[in-house]
Order: sequence, then structure tokens, then C-alpha cells
Amino acid sequence: MSTFGWPEFLFLLRSAGWSIVLTVIAFAFGAIGGGAFAIMRLANNAVLRNIAAIYILVIQSIPVLMILFMSYYGLSIAGVEIPPLLAASVSLSIYVSAYLAEIWRGSIQAVPPQQWEASASLALTRPQQYRYIILPQALRISLPPTVGFLVQLVKNTSIVSVVGFVELSRAGQLVNNATFRPFEVFMVVAAIYFAICFPLSRLSRYLERVLHVGRSH
Repeated sequence: MSTFGWPEFLFLLRSAGWSIVLTVIAFAFGAIGGGAFAIMRLANNAVLRNIAAIYILVIQSIPVLMILFMSYYGLSIAGVEIPPLLAASVSLSIYVSAYLAEIWRGSIQAVPPQQWEASASLALTRPQQYRYIILPQALRISLPPTVGFLVQLVKNTSIVSVVGFVELSRAGQLVNNATFRPFEVFMVVAAIYFAICFPLSRLSRYLERVLHVGRSH
């Protein structure tokens, strides 16, 4: 049995770095999918709207843990072996895309309809309306909830330990198994999560305040 000391603390910090890496990967790829599905949800084409709606409904109705199991264990049964980091990244990206799609769809719909009418009167095409008029305004509306969702994503990275990926929560379990000092170990783990998530939570509130999101003009 070893003591909980500096080497163990550094191990937790390195594992926290992997949690951040996984968060960045999942958010980046999920944002690409989320943006695409948000636009599809608002498309004039009913087929595109229905495809996006079904995708979002299905993903939001399934625990992200089940998506992770299907990505890692399901593919391995089919003979496709993928590393834990790839399985975790794909699963969380799918999860992120569905939720960001709804956040961003709501933000786009929150842009006053007069903005659509004004841009249409300028003979702008639909892509031009989005690029020059709608998305810049929707971005301001979407920033606070998007940053808030990012906080949830950081905490949800803890579930990927079930496929053997060593992130912060899994590192805490490993250190505890070696030291048998659960209170100290998990207090440090909680403190590291707090150090990551608290600034993001404050940033979300700050953006909501300075951007006047949700206030009437």
C-alpha cells in the first residue's frame, strides 16, 4: 500500500488533461454535426427536417453510456476493434451533436422573423441569409447555453472509464485502489473537476449578462 503523495497527484493531473482532450475532441466534432442538424431542422425540405428530428429524438432518448457500449463492445463483437479513445470520442461526439443541434436550432429561431424578411427583401439567398444576417445574431444568443452544456460534457467524460480509458475519474479509482485513501483521493478529484467546471459556469453566466440573452429590448 502506498501513500497519496505528489506522484499520485501528478497522475491525477495528467488524467485530467486527457479529460480535457476528450472534451475538446467531442465538442469539436459534435459541433460540426450539431450545426448541420440544426440547419436541417429548419430546412424547407420536409425530408431533411424529419431526418434531423428523428436523429435528435433517438440520441436524446438513449443514455450516452449505451452509445458508448455500442461503439466499443458492439463493434468488437462484429470483429471491429477500436481503441478506447476513439470509441469515447465517437460516442460523445454523437451525444454532443444531438444536444447542440437543439440548442442552436432554438437560438436561430429566437432571431426575430423581421430579420429574415429584411434579408429576403435584399434578395439574399438562403445561405447568404444564414451567413450574413441570422447566424451572427444566433451566435450571441447561443453562447451562454453552449458554454453551459460544455460544463456538462466535461463531467460526462467520467463515464468513458467503463471502456478502459483512463481519464480523471478512472485515475481516481486507480489511485484509491493503490492507496486506500478514498477521502483524500476523491476530494482532489472533485477539486480538479471544480477547477475545470467553475470557470466555465461563471463564463456562461457572464456571457448571458453581457449579451443580454433572454431580456426584452
